[in-house]
Amino acid sequence: MNTVERAIDRLRQEWGARLFIPAHYYQDSAILRHADATGDSLELSRRTAAQRGAEKIVFCGVRFMAETADILKVPGQSVYMPDPAAGCPMADMATDSQAEACAKRLAPVWKGDWLPVVYVNSSAAIKAFCGRRGGSACTSSNAVRVFKWVLDSGKRILFLPDEHLGVNAAHDLGLPDSQVAVYDPLKPEGGLTDKALAGAKIVVWKGYCHVHRAFTAEHVLHARARHPAARVIVHPEAPKDVVRMCDFHGSTTQLIDYVRQAPDGSEIAIGTENHLVQRLAEEHAGRLSIHPLFPSTCPDMARTTPETLLAVLETWPAANRVQVSPELAAEARLCLARMLTL
Repeated sequence: MNTVERAIDRLRQEWGARLFIPAHYYQDSAILRHADATGDSLELSRRTAAQRGAEKIVFCGVRFMAETADILKVPGQSVYMPDPAAGCPMADMATDSQAEACAKRLAPVWKGDWLPVVYVNSSAAIKAFCGRRGGSACTSSNAVRVFKWVLDSGKRILFLPDEHLGVNAAHDLGLPDSQVAVYDPLKPEGGLTDKALAGAKIVVWKGYCHVHRAFTAEHVLHARARHPAARVIVHPEAPKDVVRMCDFHGSTTQLIDYVRQAPDGSEIAIGTENHLVQRLAEEHAGRLSIHPLFPSTCPDMARTTPETLLAVLETWPAANRVQVSPELAAEARLCLARMLTL
């Protein structure tokens, strides 16, 4: 144990239950050893919402996660990030003004028979857009369930900001690709005709995760050629052609569970953030043979280090505090509450 690790452990002991440190699975192992809870976005949303006794929450992840923690906090709590510059490019691909423009585009064709569904990998402003229009947030764990909730109510779906999760969730529900349209906020009218909108049950936003869009059909073919006995599994933020070539797709937690439940001697190629893939390979060394489908990493997740975590715990700098305005938080909380009850 080095000096930084000892200093973090000492401060955690001093704060006790008044401090809560959640960390996403994509964080480095050096961060996870200090976490009070690890998980994917859904798990951490639930765990953070349950922390009523903590005074300070230090979220080791990216900004939209810390914003979600701030939205779900109770009075007296404050939320911090070790590095406030750790963002999510996908979350930045949809702005509130763009979402409102999309809503206006849908209005003459879909009338009022639609609801927004937003991925938790989105800004507080996009969650607020969803909340005030009666929609729900979702994660990669429960996107199919949330989509079904909307469709069973007889309404259509606007899903943002991740095109690929939306397309893959629709396919998992049995919808043909012909009933899924892609809205591009950078094109006039979103690049969609009235006819295309009228034929769609789901409109997905043209956004993507840099980590998971990196996986290609060629990577799958290469993995099968090099490891003929391997099962290939990917996250549903990967493009649809990749997902449909694989043996299994699922959220981060579902991928981890797949690996843990695999029979001894299995070989698995995994398409998700490389920090997690390498950690799974280490945890199951000698029992399983695990390979990255392609070594794709998230530089924003890597911005959190033991040194930046220690700096927050020592001085609580105002620049590291994450605060969503009360007005925005109230609307955003509505869509998160719906997700947590579905």
